[in-house]
Amino acid sequence: MQAYAEYKDSGEGWIAEVPEHWELKKLKRIFSEKKHKANMSLNCGSISFGKVVYKDDEKVPHATKASYQEVLEGEFLLNPLNLNYDLISLRIALSKLNVVVSAGYIVLVAQNDVDKEYFKYLLHRYDVAFMKLLGSGVRQTISFNHIANSILLAPPRLEQTAIAGFLDEKTAKIDELVGIKRRQIALLAERKQILIQNAVTKGLNPDAPLKDSGVDWIGKIPAHWEVKPAKHLFFEVDERSKNGDEELLSVSHMTGVTPRSEKTVSMFLAEDYSGSKICRDGDLVFNIMWAWMGALGASPQVGIVSPSYAVFRQLKSQTFDPVYLEMLMQSLGYIEHYNKVSTGLHSSRLRFYSHMFLKMKIGYPSFEEQERIVQFLAKETGKIIKAISVLENQITKLNEYKTTLINAAVTGKIKVV
Repeated sequence: MQAYAEYKDSGEGWIAEVPEHWELKKLKRIFSEKKHKANMSLNCGSISFGKVVYKDDEKVPHATKASYQEVLEGEFLLNPLNLNYDLISLRIALSKLNVVVSAGYIVLVAQNDVDKEYFKYLLHRYDVAFMKLLGSGVRQTISFNHIANSILLAPPRLEQTAIAGFLDEKTAKIDELVGIKRRQIALLAERKQILIQNAVTKGLNPDAPLKDSGVDWIGKIPAHWEVKPAKHLFFEVDERSKNGDEELLSVSHMTGVTPRSEKTVSMFLAEDYSGSKICRDGDLVFNIMWAWMGALGASPQVGIVSPSYAVFRQLKSQTFDPVYLEMLMQSLGYIEHYNKVSTGLHSSRLRFYSHMFLKMKIGYPSFEEQERIVQFLAKETGKIIKAISVLENQITKLNEYKTTLINAAVTGKIKVV
């Protein structure tokens, strides 16, 4: 796109050069801080990734809501708390709702002679490129005084409106494309899950004669498959680490058993892991708290897990291929069983204990057939994973283009009028 004819130095690194005729104004000349105003008649809200959203009023105590402040449609909401804890999500939003929010938030009211939609885009750029550098202290929290003298751009009003309209149109098209690709990813992921589900519970031969397993969560299986209680196939192990020096493993419904070092999560790490349970290559590990979601897996290596997890080892090493075993244990019928027999007062507090696993029955083929299933799934799901990766890369490129386009338009690097 075209650039403007003449530019000048803004004096601000995050803005750089701007069109000669654009004004540079301090934030306090464009916005004022709204005084705290309670309003118990409004729903509770908060800011989430650059949007003002509703919160569940039932989860907010009456006394807490009484301390909340009003933010109305057309006002800007800024979350100034703990900037160093979150460097990704957008913390400034133009509210489309009438809600009350935490008293720790800052509510900004714009002057009447500005286009709020333009400043919605500009403040997103300001948030990411400059505001998160402000503040001090362990929790890096800022006040209105920290941002009041920040330099913002103020193009002529007609240009503000034109830029906002241009970005609304372009970003809507980009978001539509991203949405299409996300739906394609969802369909591919569903196809992958169905492929795995059918293979591990029915085998690869669609013409194989079936028999009733006699177990409701297993259903019909190939006639030559076996059905046995887990206690005839596994025994529980409770081997403990003396010093906790082994690789720390995580157990989740998304990734099975994986080294904690491969995850970006750094919270809740203990200082001492002595006494943790040791699991060995091929051991089946259950996260007792989240088994009802499928948080389990076959360990790919020696490592340590939480002492509250359950670790099971095969009685005969050639009964289960570990990869097949994990996929079978994470299949829908088995997860439904974990949900059914787990105990707890609330769905988020359900527990699937060791005796529940050892009591349940498992339907499975020979070790050799399991290996064939694993090889087939590796090939077929590999194609799907590759297709998903291509789509995810396209989404990344689209989002990068969207960000670049917004930044260029709001700072005058491209001329849209």
